[in-house]
This record gives sequence, C-alpha cells and structure tokens, in this order.
Amino acid sequence: MIETSEIIWRFVITFILSLIFGLERLKAHNPVGFGTFNFVAIGSCSLGITAMLISTESPFGLLSAIVTGIGFLGAGALIKSNDRVFGFTTAASIWILAIFGLTVGIGDYFIASMLYVSIWLILGVDKILEARGIGTYQKRIVIVTNRMVDEKEIRKNFDVKKCEIDNLIINKKENKLIVSYLIKGSKEELLPIPSNLYSKQWFESMKIT
Repeated sequence: MIETSEIIWRFVITFILSLIFGLERLKAHNPVGFGTFNFVAIGSCSLGITAMLISTESPFGLLSAIVTGIGFLGAGALIKSNDRVFGFTTAASIWILAIFGLTVGIGDYFIASMLYVSIWLILGVDKILEARGIGTYQKRIVIVTNRMVDEKEIRKNFDVKKCEIDNLIINKKENKLIVSYLIKGSKEELLPIPSNLYSKQWFESMKIT
C-alpha cells in the first residue's frame, strides 16, 4: 500500500517538472499549449499510482494501455503543410512526458530522472540543429523570374554553406524560370536573400517554406 504522503510527493514532482517543460515549449511557440503536457504527465502519474494500488504485482497491462492511448493524442499534434509534415517532436514529447509521469507514478525515481534529463538533452541538440538549419530544418526557397536567366546568376544571391536545387521548371510560353532550392543555413544567413533578390531586374517573386 502506498502512503498518502508518497502519493502527494509523486504528484508534486510530476507537476513541477512537467510544468517547467511545458513553459519551455510555450516559449518556443509550440502549437500545443503547456497545459497539455501537464495534463498528460499528471494523468499518467495518477493512472500509474492507480495501477500499483489495484495490482501491485502485475500492473503492466494497465500501464501499456496508457502508453498506447497517449500515442493517439500525440498523433493529433502532427501538422501537414503541402508535402511536408510537422510536429513530430511535439508528438513524441507528449508521448514521452506520459511515460515520465508513469515512471514517477509507479515510484521509479531513478528511471524518471534519467528520462527527464534525456528529454532536455534531446531538446538542446534539436535547438542547435534548428539554429543551423540542418536536416529537417532546411528551408525550401522557390524563386520565380520574369525572364530566362542563368541558374548560376540566381545562386549568387545565397551566402550560405549548402544550397542544392530541389526542382526546376522552365516556362517558355511565359518566359519564366521557377527554381526550388533546399538551403541549409542559420536564420542570419537567410535574412539577406530577399533584399539581394529584390534588386535584380529578372526577379519576380519568392517563397520560403
């Protein structure tokens, strides 16, 4: 039987740590509100405690059902835009916060602490990748010209480390060139691109996604 003071302690730990995580996600303009992370973690913690109270020897059936159910909630955080899907980190963080709440709920503080530290380490690496525009954080830039120009002339306006053509369309009827680039670079490196292109006579429009 779990003591009342121990149950309260588990709830306090889960609430405070999930609140800190949720506030960080809110600061990062995450589409999922910080309250969601708290609800998931606290709910999982309470169900973990309940599972231990119901069946101390074999609570795994209920625990596995909780983790599976949270997976559906995480899937709802995915956002599809054109041909790209966003929100995988958010969906995974919802799922892993649920597991964090469960580990605290069943009283395994060592695994809970290791899991919580790992979450922050992963977010730290993810922020570095985002700042440098690496991997899925690469930007797609679509440029439309009002006449045929050499593709190299367009590329001159990109002061970034890596730039590769993703798609190229030649419209002979309208005398236009539409080029799509995948660019790896920081926000600071991408900022001069619009002004560089705007001054060119052959430039018509640009879109960054």
